[in-house]
Amino acid sequence: MPATVQNDALVYKGSNFLRQRLLLSTLSGRSVKIEEIRSTHNDPGLREYEVSLIRLLDKVTNGTRVELSETGTSLFYQPGILIGGQVTHSCSTQRGIGYYLEILLALGPFCKEPLNAVLQGVTHHDLDVSVDKVKTAALPVLLKFILVDDGLELKVVRRGAPPLGGGEVVFRCPVRRHLRPLQWSSWGLVKRIRGIVYALRVSPTMANRVVEAAKGVMLKFLPDVYINTDQCRGPNAGKSPGFGVSLVAETNEKTFYCSEAKSPEAGSGESALPEDIGRECAQRLLDEIYRGGCVDSGCQWLLALWMALGQKDVSECVVGPLSDYTIGFLQHLKEFFGVMFKLEVLRTDDDDSDDEAAPAQRVKMTCVGIGYVNMSKRTM
Repeated sequence: MPATVQNDALVYKGSNFLRQRLLLSTLSGRSVKIEEIRSTHNDPGLREYEVSLIRLLDKVTNGTRVELSETGTSLFYQPGILIGGQVTHSCSTQRGIGYYLEILLALGPFCKEPLNAVLQGVTHHDLDVSVDKVKTAALPVLLKFILVDDGLELKVVRRGAPPLGGGEVVFRCPVRRHLRPLQWSSWGLVKRIRGIVYALRVSPTMANRVVEAAKGVMLKFLPDVYINTDQCRGPNAGKSPGFGVSLVAETNEKTFYCSEAKSPEAGSGESALPEDIGRECAQRLLDEIYRGGCVDSGCQWLLALWMALGQKDVSECVVGPLSDYTIGFLQHLKEFFGVMFKLEVLRTDDDDSDDEAAPAQRVKMTCVGIGYVNMSKRTM
């Protein structure tokens, strides 16, 4: 539902896209009021992981004001100034660390001090991207906008599977006065595939079986395939058993596609063979490669954000079919920053054919950056 304006605050209804709205509110400085948050549910109001996100935003800002109704169904959020610095946060185990990490990745370049965040919780969750995907697919996209890798780092200290978690990651991000405009229309051909399989509190043979199954699929596509194993032990294995795999395909134009698959959550009553997990992840990667574009589909919304906040110049990038999450994010960008994207579907000669191997629909995203400036970052 589109936003309405009340006393200079954007007013929304419902819990959908709560994370997007809080992020854009923090960057734009515009207050938001969100009403009727799960008001018709048996358990109304904010969830634990959403409250945890608000606490994290409060830690990286100064002067943030939050008002929550007694039932938790109405939230008023007035953002403070982004300060960054040293942050330690215990994430809710209802969601993965990636849920929070993506927000820090979006805010990091615009903080007053370089961000040095320690996040604890579930490193691999069904509902969110894993820390491996953020590291392999999202960080290279940010590098396109900041150019210099002086302190941008994501380190997995220990892994943690649901439901109890126990994982920990360290994220460091340098600050920038502004982001450069981007022109990116070629993604090239896949030249190699790398991956990592983790096994937490399960037999090490699980990891080996996942590797063999995944390689069995990928070697039919490309000969340069190498999958490492991370057989965590002791405290580094988190608090719950589980195993999973993350695969990344790199092209000769420095585009990275990533896919993931993991075992069902311990205690859920479900089970899966390691071979099924390996094949599922490999097939998801092939689907991501088929979609094409210059960025992984999970990073489209981050790309759109950094394009919109770039210098007052034209930025353009070709991506695969837009995800629903990205479409919602583009609508919110217009409401918070007034930025509109020109979306142009690129057609090829194969589009009208009935061939199943015809390329997926590509979309050229074009916008003029608003010239967002980090006033805390002085120019030399």
